[in-house]
Amino acid sequence: MSTDLLPAVHGEGIDTLIREVLAPQAQAIDEGRYPGDFMRALGSLGGFGAALPAGSGGLGLDLAAQIEIIARVGRVCGSTAFLTWCQAACAWYLRQTDNAAARARYLAPIARGEILAGTGMSNAVKHLAGIERINLRARRDGEGYRVNGALPWVSNLGPGHLLIAAAALEEGGYVMFVVPPDSEALTLRPCPAFAGMEGTGTYGVHLKNAWIPAEDVLAEPAAFEDYIRRIKPGFLLLQIGMGVGLVQASLETIHATNQRLSHVNTYLDDQEADLERDFQALRAETLRLAGLDLDALPLDILRARARASELGLRATQSAALHAGAAGYLMSSPAQRRLREALFVAIVTPALKHLRKEIHALEQQAA
Repeated sequence: MSTDLLPAVHGEGIDTLIREVLAPQAQAIDEGRYPGDFMRALGSLGGFGAALPAGSGGLGLDLAAQIEIIARVGRVCGSTAFLTWCQAACAWYLRQTDNAAARARYLAPIARGEILAGTGMSNAVKHLAGIERINLRARRDGEGYRVNGALPWVSNLGPGHLLIAAAALEEGGYVMFVVPPDSEALTLRPCPAFAGMEGTGTYGVHLKNAWIPAEDVLAEPAAFEDYIRRIKPGFLLLQIGMGVGLVQASLETIHATNQRLSHVNTYLDDQEADLERDFQALRAETLRLAGLDLDALPLDILRARARASELGLRATQSAALHAGAAGYLMSSPAQRRLREALFVAIVTPALKHLRKEIHALEQQAA
């Protein structure tokens, strides 16, 4: 993405933080270190609130600038780009809610990184797409709700972190809500080991009779469908930043290795020029979509998000093949990015999920 998406004062500060604080930790984060120091520092620079007004703890820019920040992080560490997306997505949820009390309580602290937040919406998003049953159940209790159930994995969690999730009501409909930090009703349990990205603060979440007061409800049942329609485009577009960062870093690896191995690398599929062309096309489409009325573009956004997964897989594999045996070392970012790109294609909405929704919308249009 172009560096002019961020004013120099913000871009230089964020780039310095990435270079000096994040880059030395990238391998350790992949192996299990949660980068809390970096996340809080990034928040203090506006790294989660580029698209928010300054009065809400943001930079007063736009969604394209937030995608750019996620991409810059992703060029160095895919795990942390994912965490940056989690935090920015939670800020996006708070910005879109009609609940002024929730916005006032949580939006600025999340945008500034003073409260770190996990988005537990994977199960609900898959449920709404007809892929799996919803795991959290809610019942009305006075002016609020009681929630019970478990989510198998939610990221960007830890002591003092906030959780945002959704539940199905006994009488029908859904509610989306905040579980504040250190709620006694929330239990975090370790997950089985992943192939990488172990430092993403990913836990199994268990809610037992969790009390959700009205001021912590982001979407009541009557408003839930409209609220999901408002948040989903940004949810998807922000994820493209993860893929963009991986492709940029892979292009850099390919270019560097070709300085001495171009005579043999020329026989590989997905040459630098081909990937660069496809990257620029994805970048241009993402910037176009980020600047338009998101409500009117569901199919275009789904297609762009799918292209980010597909291009990430191609570019990272090509970079590893260009690097050869050196790219297969555990210390090599090339093999780490292969696993990070696979994650971008698996994380909700997974590539197969995206293609399912694209197919359904194309059938409707036909």
